[in-house]
Amino acid sequence: MFKRLFASKNFKKKLGDLIKVATGGTLVFAGINIYYQNEKFYNSWVMPLLLSLDAETAHTLAVKAAQYRLVPEAKLRESHLLRSKLLNLNFRTPIGLAAGFDKHGEAVEGLWKMGFGFVEVGSVTPEAQPGNPQPRVFRLTSDSAVINRYGFNSEGHEAVFARLSQLPPPGHRGGAILGINLGKNKTSEDHVKDYTLGVQKFGPLADYLVVNVSSPNTPGLRNLQSQEHLEKLIEAVISARDSLPATHRPPLFLKIAPDLTDADMQDIATVVLQKKVDGLIVTNTTVTRPSSLTSPEQREVGGLSGQPLKDLSTRMVKEMYCLTKGQVPIIGVGGVACGSDAYEKIRAGASLVQLYTGLVYHGPMLVARITEELELLLRQDGFNSVAEAVGADAHTQ
Repeated sequence: MFKRLFASKNFKKKLGDLIKVATGGTLVFAGINIYYQNEKFYNSWVMPLLLSLDAETAHTLAVKAAQYRLVPEAKLRESHLLRSKLLNLNFRTPIGLAAGFDKHGEAVEGLWKMGFGFVEVGSVTPEAQPGNPQPRVFRLTSDSAVINRYGFNSEGHEAVFARLSQLPPPGHRGGAILGINLGKNKTSEDHVKDYTLGVQKFGPLADYLVVNVSSPNTPGLRNLQSQEHLEKLIEAVISARDSLPATHRPPLFLKIAPDLTDADMQDIATVVLQKKVDGLIVTNTTVTRPSSLTSPEQREVGGLSGQPLKDLSTRMVKEMYCLTKGQVPIIGVGGVACGSDAYEKIRAGASLVQLYTGLVYHGPMLVARITEELELLLRQDGFNSVAEAVGADAHTQ
């Protein structure tokens, strides 16, 4: 009897209709919860689903969700206290997305929608390259951390340029800021050329550019942080930037590693001040493994990010702020997962703050929560702007 029932056209039609209704209802339910930023829904359903997938698959799905704007729109209250003007750029909030999430410039507008004051894409290499073999991303769940060894997987200049060209031009983005992070190809024999090509290609599209010489996953890349190599590279990229049309010559940031000696930091500060680099991003991921780690994945090779990096990166923010005498704007990144984390970096000397790994564990509504918490902390301490708080702890040394 059941066999005949299942085989009947009427039953198949009703079953199909039921599946459609159930699927549609589920999608509507999910859409309503996303629209109204139901954090409990995200924590109970969306985040467990993503965390049940392998790390790279979850990352890819998160990018796609942002690309198609299937993310909650942050309803942030306009706050003069959080507004910052830096290098002639007006930031609505000091909270941005670090490079490494949207590597190919696929989801910028969706990420702006989530409440980021600025979004940094990349790293982008001149030629397309696949990066390292999979698996190459690992969650350290008990440590609120991630290890990655992506290795500058990039679709290359042309593909990313075509995508980003569809965005409104700089100055016409409704206050949203776009940074473009530049890298070199793994097999390149002329790293200086790779970076200058990036400056020439993306200068007209970027609100700011980043020279990334600090990823641990491209052989020899971190050697470019030595004074001799860095001087030549910085001279070349600044010359390339200054050759762009006078109407748009974006500021240049240098992104550095957290695994530097005191002498390394002093050398970098010297180059940055002498060559007039516009800003620093402090820091990239670390190759060190703190003794506090408990996850078995800690044995994986690659750069460690998230909570275990927080204090190390904050100390480096303070050190570089002091070494550059507070004259070079710093974007602080590493282990930011709440308002107080961001506030610590600002007080250490960061004018802006970026996050990435925090999204892996807390989802897109983390952005609005950090922004609101940061504003409250600034008010509690009597600051009238982010700029007033920058370096407050460094000044007490």
